[in-house]
Amino acid sequence: MRVLITGGGGYIGSVLTQMLLEEGYRVKCLDRFFFGVETLSHVATDSNLEIIKDDVRWFDPNILRDVDAVMDLAALSNDPSGELDPSKTMEINYKGRVRVANLAKKYGIIKYILASSCSVYGFQDEIVNEESPTNPLTTYAKANLSAEKEVLPLGDNNFCVTVLRQATVYGLSPRMRFDLAINGMVLGFYKNGKIPIMRDGTQWRPFVHVKDTSRAFITVLENPPEIVNKEIYNVGSNDQNVQILPLARLIAESIGIPFNFEWYGSPDKRSYRVDFSKIERNLRFKPKYTPKEGAREVYEALVEGKITDSIKTRTVEWYKYLIEAHKIIKEVELRGGIL
Repeated sequence: MRVLITGGGGYIGSVLTQMLLEEGYRVKCLDRFFFGVETLSHVATDSNLEIIKDDVRWFDPNILRDVDAVMDLAALSNDPSGELDPSKTMEINYKGRVRVANLAKKYGIIKYILASSCSVYGFQDEIVNEESPTNPLTTYAKANLSAEKEVLPLGDNNFCVTVLRQATVYGLSPRMRFDLAINGMVLGFYKNGKIPIMRDGTQWRPFVHVKDTSRAFITVLENPPEIVNKEIYNVGSNDQNVQILPLARLIAESIGIPFNFEWYGSPDKRSYRVDFSKIERNLRFKPKYTPKEGAREVYEALVEGKITDSIKTRTVEWYKYLIEAHKIIKEVELRGGIL
């Protein structure tokens, strides 16, 4: 089976690509590679991998002709990044992915899996499941929900569509990110001996390891359509719903560092607990990793020098850099190549 992964060079995609190859799948990876093609250097020599540098908004649909399944992960990632240019976020994260889904159906692809986010729940007092009302508070979350609403109805007897609403992801990846809660906490402890925590620390978040959420995509791929077609699944586990301040204490304990922190920002308006019973019940999916294990692996990788902090590990900062660099290039072009 040949699988196309859009966003295959990203934080999740680079892990998922490797796992698919290890399982014997042939993989096409379509990505703009804003963070560099080196995010796939660990698998670049695999003969079953084809790397395509392109954009979901305008790639040549002929690349779909020999594809059996699509895993659609391409997006401007995370809430702060989505607010840098809301119209661009909607263009890519919503309209771009709807284009991919429609083309996938047109070209006779069997399965389409959309990467969505539990952020669509926004702020909720109750524990939410796939049937609960959504409350997206950011452009990123709104784009995810809009994409969900348009791709799910495409499902039929010949085209299987599944939406995976992922918890907040953590753990090691070739495209490392330190702008995610657990990874960022570990980095704070490693560099400064204390963690910056967004006020007021009582907000709830669900979490899932990057290898576990990658495994969820493969689980959907390998399950029959009658279980996954036109279905939404929350990806995570009930015991990884955690409040931010207690989570920081847990991370400090797991890596053996005294607990110190400092507040930053305004109180976070996003707070939600998620029920993950459906994916465990229907697909027998249960995460293998915990925040403690994820924190330890990231901390050890930092200590051993296997990963380092840079502007590329903080998504919004890297996007800002690219935007400014693009402006400078345009200015040079307008001035006839003279700064």
